[in-house]
Amino acid sequence: MTTDHNIHGTELDNPVDIELNKPSKSRFLFLLGFFGFFIFAWAGCYNLHEHGYKKNDNITVPDNTLYEPKYK
Repeated sequence: MTTDHNIHGTELDNPVDIELNKPSKSRFLFLLGFFGFFIFAWAGCYNLHEHGYKKNDNITVPDNTLYEPKYK
């Protein structure tokens, strides 16, 4: 006596499985890309702001390179 009617079992659809819900998957991938790009751009701007050019007023300019140069 064999009972072969329950060999494969039954699969239950999980409503939170991202592979089963295509709009949810595309929304997730869009938001992941958007916020990834946003954080990357924000970090770049912050890095440029923190390590940007510092003004230095103690620079000596040679006389021959002025707008109206003075030669010897």
